Amino acid sequence: MESPSRVFAAILPADKEQGLEVRTAGRDRPSYRPRELQVTGTAEASCPADRASLRVGVSSSKESVSEASGSVSRRLEYILQALRQHGIGDDDTSVRRFLHREAELYCMDAEVTVTFSDFEKMERVCSILLEKLDRSVCVGTPQFYHSAECLSRMRQRACVSAVENAQQKAGKVSQLLGQSLGSPLNVREEETKEWRTEDEEDGGGRQRSHFPHIPTITASSQVSVSFCLRDRSRKKLS
Repeated sequence: MESPSRVFAAILPADKEQGLEVRTAGRDRPSYRPRELQVTGTAEASCPADRASLRVGVSSSKESVSEASGSVSRRLEYILQALRQHGIGDDDTSVRRFLHREAELYCMDAEVTVTFSDFEKMERVCSILLEKLDRSVCVGTPQFYHSAECLSRMRQRACVSAVENAQQKAGKVSQLLGQSLGSPLNVREEETKEWRTEDEEDGGGRQRSHFPHIPTITASSQVSVSFCLRDRSRKKLS
């Protein structure tokens, strides 16, 4: 997503520099500071969350530690096997276990935290676990977030688009003034902003959707670019 550039243009006059001369082909010619065109451009880039963290919990309360642990272990193994069958490796999973006692019973709680980058695969895994393990498993609501790589690419796109927009506008301004746009002299990113699109609040008594909301982050970039200007009507010196 890109926004039109807002352009500020300023042309600096070509003043003769004092005490500086360039000798060419045996003739002395004064050196001139090239005129500059300064423009600013803005652009925006957006990206939805590319990661989701899902928690799957199982628990058991038995009269002995071995019974509670065995019940949880069997379900844990099924959960981990289902994840492996869908290509989820150990690097994207973590398991925690907690044993405690309540009155005369031993309670074993276990939780598997899984990181998904494929949301359709996550939905298939959730369906399988709920279908096969039914009430003996608790599948939480996925928490969506942006990876560092995703945010970095988004910021780069915003900055590059802002520079491209500024260059296009500078070219049109130089044509309007009868000048030829030269090489860029300076590029500076002056301002960046980021904002997150949150869930829409439930208003007017409307029923909210049960589908998890995937947040989107938008980044804007404003750059300042200086170009040198060349007079088209000026004859080239031999």
